[in-house]
Amino acid sequence: MIRSVSTQSPGRSGTDARTAWTVALCWITVLLEGYDLVVLGAIIPTLLKTHHLGMTVGDATTVATLSLVGVAIGAVCVGPLADRLGRRRLLIGSVVVFSVFTLIVPLAGSVAVFAALRLLAGLGLGACMPVSLTMMAESMPAHRRARASTLTMTGYHTGAVLTSLLALQVTDNWQILFYGLGVAGLGVAVLQWFRLPESAAFEQARGAAAERVAFTELLKPAHLRACLGIWVASFMGLLLVYGLNTWLPKLMNEAGYPVPTAVTQLLVLNAGGVVGLVVGGLLADRRGIKRTALGWFAVSVVMLALLSVKMGSDLLLNTVVFLTGVFVFSAQVLVYAYVTDYFPASVRGTALGSASGIGRIGSIVGPSITGALLASGIGHPWGFYFFAAVALLGFTAVLTLPNRSPAASG
Repeated sequence: MIRSVSTQSPGRSGTDARTAWTVALCWITVLLEGYDLVVLGAIIPTLLKTHHLGMTVGDATTVATLSLVGVAIGAVCVGPLADRLGRRRLLIGSVVVFSVFTLIVPLAGSVAVFAALRLLAGLGLGACMPVSLTMMAESMPAHRRARASTLTMTGYHTGAVLTSLLALQVTDNWQILFYGLGVAGLGVAVLQWFRLPESAAFEQARGAAAERVAFTELLKPAHLRACLGIWVASFMGLLLVYGLNTWLPKLMNEAGYPVPTAVTQLLVLNAGGVVGLVVGGLLADRRGIKRTALGWFAVSVVMLALLSVKMGSDLLLNTVVFLTGVFVFSAQVLVYAYVTDYFPASVRGTALGSASGIGRIGSIVGPSITGALLASGIGHPWGFYFFAAVALLGFTAVLTLPNRSPAASG
Protein backbone atom coordinates (compact mmCIF):
# COMPACT_ATOMS: atom_id res chain seq x y z
CA MET A 1 0.00 0.00 0.00
CA ILE A 2 1.29 3.41 -0.94
CA ARG A 3 1.15 6.09 1.74
CA SER A 4 0.95 9.77 1.02
CA VAL A 5 4.01 11.60 2.22
CA SER A 6 3.95 15.27 3.24
CA THR A 7 6.40 17.42 1.33
CA GLN A 8 6.85 19.59 4.38
CA SER A 9 8.81 18.35 7.36
CA PRO A 10 7.41 18.82 10.88
CA GLY A 11 10.34 21.06 11.71
CA ARG A 12 9.66 23.31 8.72
CA SER A 13 5.94 23.40 9.53
CA GLY A 14 6.68 24.44 13.11
CA THR A 15 9.00 27.20 11.92
CA ASP A 16 6.35 28.49 9.52
CA ALA A 17 3.78 28.58 12.32
CA ARG A 18 6.16 30.51 14.59
CA THR A 19 6.82 33.03 11.84
CA ALA A 20 3.12 33.43 11.07
CA TRP A 21 2.25 34.16 14.71
CA THR A 22 5.17 36.58 15.02
CA VAL A 23 4.13 38.47 11.88
CA ALA A 24 0.46 38.66 12.87
CA LEU A 25 0.97 39.69 16.50
CA CYS A 26 3.70 42.25 15.77
CA TRP A 27 1.58 43.79 13.01
CA ILE A 28 -1.42 44.08 15.34
CA THR A 29 0.77 45.62 18.05
CA VAL A 30 1.96 48.33 15.65
CA LEU A 31 -1.67 48.85 14.58
CA LEU A 32 -2.44 49.73 18.21
CA GLU A 33 0.27 52.41 18.11
CA GLY A 34 -1.11 53.81 14.87
CA TYR A 35 -4.55 53.92 16.49
CA ASP A 36 -3.11 55.85 19.41
CA LEU A 37 -1.24 58.21 17.06
CA VAL A 38 -4.41 60.02 16.10
CA VAL A 39 -6.81 59.22 18.94
CA LEU A 40 -5.89 62.30 20.98
CA GLY A 41 -6.01 64.61 17.98
CA ALA A 42 -9.39 63.16 17.04
CA ILE A 43 -10.95 63.93 20.44
CA ILE A 44 -9.29 67.24 21.31
CA PRO A 45 -12.00 69.29 19.53
CA THR A 46 -14.64 67.45 21.58
CA LEU A 47 -12.73 67.88 24.85
CA LEU A 48 -12.43 71.62 24.21
CA LYS A 49 -16.03 72.01 23.04
CA THR A 50 -17.41 70.26 26.14
CA HIS A 51 -14.84 71.89 28.47
CA HIS A 52 -13.92 68.44 29.81
CA LEU A 53 -12.07 68.90 33.11
CA GLY A 54 -11.90 72.59 32.19
CA MET A 55 -9.35 71.78 29.50
CA THR A 56 -7.95 74.69 27.48
CA VAL A 57 -5.99 74.73 24.23
CA GLY A 58 -2.80 75.09 26.26
CA ASP A 59 -3.76 72.08 28.39
CA ALA A 60 -4.45 70.01 25.30
CA THR A 61 -1.03 70.95 23.89
CA THR A 62 0.62 69.89 27.15
CA VAL A 63 -1.21 66.56 27.15
CA ALA A 64 -0.21 65.88 23.55
CA THR A 65 3.42 66.80 24.22
CA LEU A 66 3.69 64.64 27.36
CA SER A 67 2.21 61.72 25.45
CA LEU A 68 5.01 61.96 22.91
CA VAL A 69 7.63 62.44 25.64
CA GLY A 70 6.48 59.19 27.24
CA VAL A 71 6.72 57.39 23.90
CA ALA A 72 10.26 58.73 23.36
CA ILE A 73 11.44 57.61 26.81
CA GLY A 74 9.89 54.18 26.37
CA ALA A 75 11.53 53.70 22.97
CA VAL A 76 15.01 54.60 24.22
CA CYS A 77 14.84 52.52 27.40
CA VAL A 78 13.41 49.33 25.92
CA GLY A 79 16.30 48.54 23.57
CA PRO A 80 18.96 47.48 26.10
CA LEU A 81 16.31 45.62 28.10
CA ALA A 82 15.12 43.72 25.02
CA ASP A 83 18.70 42.75 24.18
CA ARG A 84 19.22 41.52 27.73
CA LEU A 85 15.87 40.05 28.80
CA GLY A 86 14.37 39.05 25.48
CA ARG A 87 12.05 40.47 22.86
CA ARG A 88 8.95 38.49 23.82
CA ARG A 89 8.90 39.40 27.50
CA LEU A 90 9.47 43.10 26.85
CA LEU A 91 6.81 43.30 24.14
CA ILE A 92 4.12 41.65 26.24
CA GLY A 93 4.96 43.82 29.26
CA SER A 94 4.92 46.97 27.15
CA VAL A 95 1.51 46.17 25.67
CA VAL A 96 0.08 45.51 29.14
CA VAL A 97 1.43 48.80 30.55
CA PHE A 98 0.10 50.77 27.60
CA SER A 99 -3.31 49.08 27.72
CA VAL A 100 -3.90 49.44 31.46
CA PHE A 101 -3.11 53.15 31.57
CA THR A 102 -5.13 53.74 28.39
CA LEU A 103 -8.16 52.07 29.98
CA ILE A 104 -8.16 54.45 32.92
CA VAL A 105 -7.55 57.69 30.96
CA PRO A 106 -11.32 58.45 30.76
CA LEU A 107 -11.52 58.16 34.56
CA ALA A 108 -9.06 61.02 35.14
CA GLY A 109 -10.44 63.64 37.51
CA SER A 110 -8.21 66.50 36.45
CA VAL A 111 -6.15 67.67 33.50
CA ALA A 112 -2.96 66.88 35.43
CA VAL A 113 -4.03 63.27 36.02
CA PHE A 114 -5.18 62.99 32.39
CA ALA A 115 -1.74 64.14 31.23
CA ALA A 116 0.07 61.84 33.68
CA LEU A 117 -1.88 58.81 32.48
CA ARG A 118 -1.08 59.64 28.86
CA LEU A 119 2.59 59.98 29.80
CA LEU A 120 2.60 56.57 31.51
CA ALA A 121 0.71 54.94 28.65
CA GLY A 122 3.31 56.44 26.31
CA LEU A 123 6.11 54.65 28.16
CA GLY A 124 4.59 51.30 27.24
CA LEU A 125 3.57 52.38 23.78
CA GLY A 126 7.02 53.69 22.89
CA ALA A 127 8.52 50.27 23.56
CA CYS A 128 6.08 48.45 21.29
CA MET A 129 7.27 49.57 17.87
CA PRO A 130 11.04 48.99 18.15
CA VAL A 131 10.55 45.55 19.70
CA SER A 132 7.92 44.61 17.11
CA LEU A 133 10.19 45.73 14.27
CA THR A 134 13.10 43.78 15.76
CA MET A 135 11.07 40.59 16.12
CA MET A 136 9.64 40.89 12.62
CA ALA A 137 13.09 41.40 11.11
CA GLU A 138 14.55 38.47 13.05
CA SER A 139 11.73 36.18 11.94
CA MET A 140 12.52 36.82 8.26
CA PRO A 141 15.53 35.85 6.13
CA ALA A 142 18.15 38.61 5.94
CA HIS A 143 17.32 39.35 2.29
CA ARG A 144 13.71 40.21 3.26
CA ARG A 145 14.36 42.52 6.21
CA ALA A 146 13.29 45.68 4.41
CA ARG A 147 9.94 44.09 3.58
CA ALA A 148 9.63 42.93 7.19
CA SER A 149 9.94 46.50 8.44
CA THR A 150 7.66 48.06 5.84
CA LEU A 151 5.03 45.33 6.22
CA THR A 152 4.98 45.91 9.96
CA MET A 153 4.49 49.64 9.51
CA THR A 154 1.44 49.20 7.28
CA GLY A 155 -0.25 48.31 10.56
CA TYR A 156 0.66 51.75 11.86
CA HIS A 157 -1.20 53.60 9.14
CA THR A 158 -4.06 51.10 9.19
CA GLY A 159 -4.53 51.89 12.87
CA ALA A 160 -4.50 55.62 12.15
CA VAL A 161 -7.20 55.27 9.50
CA LEU A 162 -9.25 53.03 11.82
CA THR A 163 -9.22 55.64 14.57
CA SER A 164 -10.27 58.36 12.15
CA LEU A 165 -13.25 56.32 11.00
CA LEU A 166 -14.30 55.36 14.54
CA ALA A 167 -13.98 58.94 15.77
CA LEU A 168 -16.51 60.01 13.15
CA GLN A 169 -19.00 57.50 14.57
CA VAL A 170 -18.69 58.01 18.35
CA THR A 171 -18.80 61.86 18.25
CA ASP A 172 -19.14 63.05 21.88
CA ASN A 173 -18.70 59.56 23.38
CA TRP A 174 -14.93 59.81 23.06
CA GLN A 175 -14.34 57.55 26.06
CA ILE A 176 -15.26 54.55 23.90
CA LEU A 177 -12.11 55.10 21.84
CA PHE A 178 -9.90 54.64 24.92
CA TYR A 179 -11.87 51.76 26.41
CA GLY A 180 -11.81 49.95 23.08
CA LEU A 181 -8.07 50.50 22.66
CA GLY A 182 -7.29 49.33 26.19
CA VAL A 183 -9.40 46.18 25.97
CA ALA A 184 -8.01 45.34 22.52
CA GLY A 185 -4.47 45.79 23.84
CA LEU A 186 -5.03 43.42 26.77
CA GLY A 187 -6.54 40.89 24.37
CA VAL A 188 -3.44 41.13 22.19
CA ALA A 189 -1.20 40.65 25.25
CA VAL A 190 -3.05 37.43 26.14
CA LEU A 191 -2.57 36.13 22.60
CA GLN A 192 1.11 37.08 22.75
CA TRP A 193 1.54 35.21 26.01
CA PHE A 194 0.26 31.97 24.50
CA ARG A 195 1.32 32.30 20.87
CA LEU A 196 4.27 34.68 20.45
CA PRO A 197 7.59 32.81 20.31
CA GLU A 198 10.88 34.31 21.42
CA SER A 199 13.18 35.47 18.64
CA ALA A 200 15.53 32.68 17.57
CA ALA A 201 18.21 35.27 16.76
CA PHE A 202 18.01 36.61 20.32
CA GLU A 203 18.32 33.11 21.79
CA GLN A 204 21.37 32.41 19.66
CA ALA A 205 22.98 35.74 20.59
CA ARG A 206 22.25 35.14 24.28
CA GLY A 207 23.88 31.74 24.07
CA ALA A 208 27.02 33.27 22.55
CA ALA A 209 27.30 36.24 24.90
CA ALA A 210 25.11 36.70 27.95
CA GLU A 211 26.62 39.94 29.16
CA ARG A 212 24.47 43.03 29.53
CA VAL A 213 24.16 45.25 26.48
CA ALA A 214 24.55 48.93 27.29
CA PHE A 215 23.65 51.96 25.23
CA THR A 216 27.34 52.92 25.23
CA GLU A 217 27.97 49.87 23.03
CA LEU A 218 26.57 51.94 20.18
CA LEU A 219 29.19 54.63 20.74
CA LYS A 220 32.09 52.30 19.99
CA PRO A 221 33.98 52.86 16.70
CA ALA A 222 32.36 49.83 15.05
CA HIS A 223 28.88 51.37 15.35
CA LEU A 224 29.29 55.11 15.90
CA ARG A 225 29.23 56.28 12.27
CA ALA A 226 26.10 54.28 11.50
CA CYS A 227 24.38 55.41 14.69
CA LEU A 228 24.97 59.11 14.06
CA GLY A 229 23.52 58.87 10.55
CA ILE A 230 20.58 56.79 11.74
CA TRP A 231 19.75 59.14 14.61
CA VAL A 232 19.73 62.21 12.35
CA ALA A 233 17.73 60.45 9.62
CA SER A 234 15.22 59.09 12.12
CA PHE A 235 14.83 62.51 13.75
CA MET A 236 14.14 64.12 10.37
CA GLY A 237 11.87 61.30 9.22
CA LEU A 238 9.59 61.34 12.25
CA LEU A 239 9.57 65.14 12.24
CA LEU A 240 8.04 64.91 8.76
CA VAL A 241 5.57 62.14 9.65
CA TYR A 242 4.18 63.89 12.72
CA GLY A 243 4.46 67.40 11.31
CA LEU A 244 2.41 66.47 8.25
CA ASN A 245 -0.13 64.36 10.13
CA THR A 246 -0.68 67.20 12.60
CA TRP A 247 -0.75 70.25 10.35
CA LEU A 248 -1.40 69.23 6.73
CA PRO A 249 -5.13 70.14 6.81
CA LYS A 250 -4.36 73.55 8.32
CA LEU A 251 -1.52 74.21 5.86
CA MET A 252 -3.81 73.31 2.97
CA ASN A 253 -6.50 75.60 4.35
CA GLU A 254 -3.93 78.41 4.63
CA ALA A 255 -3.07 77.81 0.97
CA GLY A 256 -6.65 78.60 0.04
CA TYR A 257 -8.19 75.14 -0.23
CA PRO A 258 -11.63 74.67 1.39
CA VAL A 259 -11.72 72.81 4.73
CA PRO A 260 -13.30 69.57 3.37
CA THR A 261 -10.61 69.36 0.69
CA ALA A 262 -7.88 70.06 3.23
CA VAL A 263 -9.10 67.35 5.63
CA THR A 264 -9.45 64.82 2.80
CA GLN A 265 -5.75 65.28 2.02
CA LEU A 266 -4.86 63.66 5.34
CA LEU A 267 -6.54 60.42 4.28
CA VAL A 268 -4.94 60.66 0.82
CA LEU A 269 -1.54 61.20 2.45
CA ASN A 270 -1.86 58.10 4.66
CA ALA A 271 -3.21 56.00 1.79
CA GLY A 272 -0.04 56.92 -0.10
CA GLY A 273 1.95 55.93 2.96
CA VAL A 274 0.60 52.36 2.89
CA VAL A 275 1.40 51.98 -0.83
CA GLY A 276 4.85 53.45 -0.31
CA LEU A 277 5.63 50.99 2.47
CA VAL A 278 4.80 47.98 0.30
CA VAL A 279 6.65 49.24 -2.77
CA GLY A 280 9.60 50.61 -0.79
CA GLY A 281 10.15 47.34 1.06
CA LEU A 282 10.13 45.26 -2.12
CA LEU A 283 12.49 47.64 -3.90
CA ALA A 284 14.87 47.93 -0.94
CA ASP A 285 15.28 44.15 -0.68
CA ARG A 286 16.16 44.01 -4.39
CA ARG A 287 18.29 47.13 -4.84
CA GLY A 288 19.61 47.76 -1.33
CA ILE A 289 18.13 49.55 1.67
CA LYS A 290 20.49 52.52 1.73
CA ARG A 291 20.15 53.14 -2.01
CA THR A 292 16.36 53.02 -1.83
CA ALA A 293 16.20 55.25 1.25
CA LEU A 294 18.32 57.85 -0.56
CA GLY A 295 15.94 57.84 -3.50
CA TRP A 296 12.90 58.05 -1.23
CA PHE A 297 14.24 61.05 0.71
CA ALA A 298 15.28 62.77 -2.53
CA VAL A 299 11.81 62.45 -4.06
CA SER A 300 10.32 63.60 -0.74
CA VAL A 301 12.21 66.88 -1.09
CA VAL A 302 10.63 67.48 -4.50
CA MET A 303 7.09 66.48 -3.43
CA LEU A 304 7.13 68.66 -0.31
CA ALA A 305 8.39 71.64 -2.28
CA LEU A 306 5.64 71.12 -4.88
CA LEU A 307 2.97 71.31 -2.15
CA SER A 308 3.89 74.96 -1.66
CA VAL A 309 2.47 75.67 -5.13
CA LYS A 310 -1.28 76.35 -5.36
CA MET A 311 -2.83 73.80 -7.73
CA GLY A 312 -5.99 74.49 -9.68
CA SER A 313 -6.88 70.85 -10.28
CA ASP A 314 -8.11 68.50 -7.52
CA LEU A 315 -6.70 65.55 -9.46
CA LEU A 316 -3.25 67.14 -9.58
CA LEU A 317 -3.42 68.08 -5.89
CA ASN A 318 -4.49 64.57 -4.84
CA THR A 319 -1.73 63.05 -6.96
CA VAL A 320 0.99 65.20 -5.39
CA VAL A 321 -0.31 64.59 -1.84
CA PHE A 322 -0.58 60.84 -2.51
CA LEU A 323 3.00 60.69 -3.82
CA THR A 324 4.16 62.73 -0.83
CA GLY A 325 2.70 60.03 1.44
CA VAL A 326 4.28 57.30 -0.69
CA PHE A 327 7.80 58.64 -0.28
CA VAL A 328 7.86 60.57 3.02
CA PHE A 329 6.32 57.91 5.26
CA SER A 330 8.24 54.95 3.87
CA ALA A 331 11.55 56.87 3.82
CA GLN A 332 11.37 56.97 7.62
CA VAL A 333 10.63 53.23 7.86
CA LEU A 334 13.52 52.36 5.54
CA VAL A 335 15.80 53.90 8.18
CA TYR A 336 14.47 51.31 10.64
CA ALA A 337 14.97 48.60 8.02
CA TYR A 338 18.61 49.65 7.69
CA VAL A 339 19.05 49.25 11.46
CA THR A 340 17.63 45.72 11.50
CA ASP A 341 19.86 44.72 8.59
CA TYR A 342 23.09 46.46 9.65
CA PHE A 343 23.36 45.63 13.35
CA PRO A 344 24.00 42.13 14.76
CA ALA A 345 21.32 40.56 16.96
CA SER A 346 23.28 41.25 20.16
CA VAL A 347 22.73 45.02 19.84
CA ARG A 348 19.87 45.20 17.34
CA GLY A 349 17.19 46.00 19.91
CA THR A 350 19.33 48.69 21.51
CA ALA A 351 20.10 50.29 18.13
CA LEU A 352 16.48 50.24 17.00
CA GLY A 353 15.25 51.58 20.33
CA SER A 354 17.72 54.46 20.16
CA ALA A 355 16.68 55.29 16.57
CA SER A 356 13.02 55.26 17.53
CA GLY A 357 13.56 57.25 20.73
CA ILE A 358 15.68 59.99 19.16
CA GLY A 359 13.29 60.08 16.23
CA ARG A 360 10.47 60.73 18.68
CA ILE A 361 12.15 63.98 19.62
CA GLY A 362 11.62 64.98 16.01
CA SER A 363 7.96 64.03 16.36
CA ILE A 364 7.68 66.68 19.09
CA VAL A 365 9.78 69.32 17.33
CA GLY A 366 8.02 69.05 13.95
CA PRO A 367 4.49 69.99 15.04
CA SER A 368 5.88 72.71 17.33
CA ILE A 369 7.88 74.48 14.61
CA THR A 370 5.10 74.14 12.05
CA GLY A 371 2.58 75.46 14.57
CA ALA A 372 4.84 78.45 15.23
CA LEU A 373 5.04 79.18 11.49
CA LEU A 374 1.26 79.05 11.25
CA ALA A 375 0.85 81.29 14.29
CA SER A 376 3.19 83.80 12.62
CA GLY A 377 1.02 83.85 9.51
CA ILE A 378 3.63 82.26 7.24
CA GLY A 379 2.55 78.62 7.43
CA HIS A 380 2.05 78.66 3.68
CA PRO A 381 4.37 78.42 1.85
CA TRP A 382 7.12 78.33 4.50
CA GLY A 383 5.76 75.27 6.26
CA PHE A 384 6.33 73.23 3.11
CA TYR A 385 9.73 74.83 2.52
CA PHE A 386 10.63 73.81 6.07
CA PHE A 387 9.53 70.22 5.44
CA ALA A 388 11.49 70.09 2.17
CA ALA A 389 14.63 71.26 3.98
CA VAL A 390 14.12 68.59 6.64
CA ALA A 391 13.82 65.89 3.96
CA LEU A 392 17.07 67.17 2.43
CA LEU A 393 18.80 66.80 5.80
CA GLY A 394 17.40 63.25 6.01
CA PHE A 395 18.87 62.50 2.59
CA THR A 396 22.27 63.83 3.71
CA ALA A 397 22.18 61.70 6.87
CA VAL A 398 21.42 58.52 4.91
CA LEU A 399 24.24 59.38 2.51
CA THR A 400 26.73 59.13 5.40
CA LEU A 401 25.65 55.61 6.40
CA PRO A 402 28.10 52.72 5.89
CA ASN A 403 27.14 50.32 3.12
CA ARG A 404 27.91 47.14 5.03
CA SER A 405 27.90 45.98 8.62
CA PRO A 406 31.26 45.22 10.25
CA ALA A 407 29.69 42.09 11.74
CA ALA A 408 27.30 39.57 10.26
CA SER A 409 23.70 40.13 11.25
CA GLY A 410 21.86 37.32 12.97
